[in-house]
Amino acid sequence: MEEPLRYEAITGLTRGQLAELSARVAPVIGDVAAPGGRPAAIGLFRSVAMVVALMRKNLTQDVAGAFFRVSQPTVSRRWDLLRPAIGEAFAVWVPDPREILGGGTALVDGTVAPTWDWTAIPGLYSGKAGYPGMNIQLAATLEGRIAAIGPVPLPAARHDAHAYAASGLKDLLAGADTAADLGYTGVDGIAHLKTWRMLSEEGGRYRPPIGKYSSMLRAVTGLFFFTTYE
Repeated sequence: MEEPLRYEAITGLTRGQLAELSARVAPVIGDVAAPGGRPAAIGLFRSVAMVVALMRKNLTQDVAGAFFRVSQPTVSRRWDLLRPAIGEAFAVWVPDPREILGGGTALVDGTVAPTWDWTAIPGLYSGKAGYPGMNIQLAATLEGRIAAIGPVPLPAARHDAHAYAASGLKDLLAGADTAADLGYTGVDGIAHLKTWRMLSEEGGRYRPPIGKYSSMLRAVTGLFFFTTYE
């Protein structure tokens, strides 16, 4: 008998959370199906789990295919289908930062999420970090809880002072008291975000084309807030 997948271990989500995610994604894409009405190689629930696992563990598509017993092209198609759909379906879980800040000061800083690609767009290499990546802007409470994630990732060479506005974080925090530099206060929050290994140097760096980065970040943002503050 085939050993069942340990979904929580490879996605960080419980079966119940994966079921809710699947239910919310279904109206966005409909069910998955093979051309000509043939049975799909992998159904919606397992497809969702597979795409979440790609983001959580930063698996290669070949490895994900081996785990879920499908071909690499099938993994690629599900990644392209479900990545933006997850971001759309779970945007509802991204809170107004004021709900988390509660009238307190927002501490603002950027973190470099590493990529393998050096040349896809100008400015990916960060001299400060020592590797190529994307600058992601964050806001946290004084206790280190992440309150907002800038929706627009930027090449890592862009200075945080520019990235704060260009990332969309400034608009999200309009009207809130802000202070620059998370410092040690935000370290735990950033570390929590980077358990999504596509954003982490420990996860082997982001591998897919840079053109898919924004939709990946939107999906991870929704999932982060869903799993953190559900």
